[in-house]
Amino acid sequence: MAEIGASAFPTTPLPPAGCSPLARAEHFVRLTARVLEQRLFAHHFRDGDAGPVETALDAYRNEDGGYGHALEPDLRGPVSQPLHTARALRVLDAVGRCGGQRVERICRYLATVSTRDGALPAVHPGQRGYPAAPFVPVVDDPPGELLATGPVAGLLHRNDVWHAWLFRATDFCWQAAESLETSHPYEIEAALAFLDSAPDRPRAEAAADRLGRLVRRQRLAVLDPDDLDAYPLSPGYAPGEHHFPHDYAGHPRSVARAWFTDDEMARSLDFLVSGQREDGGWPVRWRQWAPAPALEARSGVTVEALRTLRAYGRPIG
Repeated sequence: MAEIGASAFPTTPLPPAGCSPLARAEHFVRLTARVLEQRLFAHHFRDGDAGPVETALDAYRNEDGGYGHALEPDLRGPVSQPLHTARALRVLDAVGRCGGQRVERICRYLATVSTRDGALPAVHPGQRGYPAAPFVPVVDDPPGELLATGPVAGLLHRNDVWHAWLFRATDFCWQAAESLETSHPYEIEAALAFLDSAPDRPRAEAAADRLGRLVRRQRLAVLDPDDLDAYPLSPGYAPGEHHFPHDYAGHPRSVARAWFTDDEMARSLDFLVSGQREDGGWPVRWRQWAPAPALEARSGVTVEALRTLRAYGRPIG
């Protein structure tokens, strides 16, 4: 049999003309996505059950209670990592299954990889020897970071999970979020993931108000999508890796929603709508370093774009 190469597929099948954004996205997901994102799409938009999502997620779980196997596409290899495990918690939260023995095992894993201050490193040294994006370097003694700890602590609080690991991690997140003087979009998003679900609501709202002023002062959110050059990119970010109001306030209930006027949010959502590509998917805006991670990430980005538009009442079909 002749070898099948890339030249054998000169064009990518496109969704039929006139389809709704949802139908176009479904075509893209069915064509390109991993089983996990296909099951998530079915759960969110086609009344699919949560059980198959959990089953798909189990393929990424390791015996130590953490998750690996490129669940977070930019980290390849089988080893458990905090970023993979944070992604697993987001999946479980999205389908209402973030609790029980599964999450107890996750918390035990988190305790084994935490730093001395009770926080999570972005990348554990166990990643060494496996492929990883160049913007997530592997070091021998990584520090704890809000970038890794905030989303995990926030999701556990959101689901009323209490574990010994969470106490010190929560203290770390408060200290980090309340002391930021300069930052970058992904760190701000991590802080928001914590503040949106932190149990002390007055304290969370005060911290969020301060961060909102920081975001506007540093021009970390594009408020006019027609003038992207007016908004500087953070060091190390890829060309076009801007962040918009909808990236910070992915849902109207987020504390970040108060950072933006109705007109600013409307322009942001208009920009999100216009970002759907001809093939039905939304683009990955961060740096792409290999074909497989870029393709795997796009389906997740596409599902989240649809969820954001639906949360704000935008028609998706």
